[in-house]
Amino acid sequence: MHKPELHRHDRIGWLRAAVLGANDGILSVGSILVGVASAQSDHPSVLLAGVAGLTAGALSMAAGEYVSVSSQSDTEDADRAREIAEQEEDPEGELLELTNIYIDRGLTPDLAHQVAVQLTEHDALGTHLRDELGMSETHAARPLQAAFSSAAAFSIGGILPVLATLLSPAAWIAWIVGCTTIAGLAMLGSLSAWAGGSPIWKGMARVTFWGIVAMVVTSLVGKLFGVAIA
Repeated sequence: MHKPELHRHDRIGWLRAAVLGANDGILSVGSILVGVASAQSDHPSVLLAGVAGLTAGALSMAAGEYVSVSSQSDTEDADRAREIAEQEEDPEGELLELTNIYIDRGLTPDLAHQVAVQLTEHDALGTHLRDELGMSETHAARPLQAAFSSAAAFSIGGILPVLATLLSPAAWIAWIVGCTTIAGLAMLGSLSAWAGGSPIWKGMARVTFWGIVAMVVTSLVGKLFGVAIA
């Protein structure tokens, strides 16, 4: 019977992807909307820009994550095939390599050899992948899952400023979307900090600060081009 323990290490992978996707969605779409609204565009044009940014961003996140994780998956497959070949060509050398790994981790040579022998007999490939290369089924690359998750997270984040635009009076779009985006970023920063076990105020302040910077810059760009076009 294992004592139940609460650790957050197993959350790192999905938490990173979810936070990155949602943060990108809120900030990217919100900044686009603020910038376009600051250029004195009419309400339908601002809304269209937001929907286009949301769609393009979600697809871009999905494609980028799929390519990135697929490359990781290809590397894992190549390492797995190489490890299989090495075990067939030199099983004694692989056993010695495993023994040395356990010695480096603090076991005595005799005990390390016994552990290496028993684990090799139980699951030689899995043992080498885990203890030699740091690979495990839990953290295996899943390109489609990563792509879908990133696109979904981006869409969930990006829909907030789009809805704010849809419900805002034309004259107040930039302000309402800006405030909504900042509030969403603050909530996201707090949630991610809480889930990761870090100080809530720190996560909230960090993401909110950079969100404000991004929207101020895009607002200035929108005003500049709006004046230039007029």
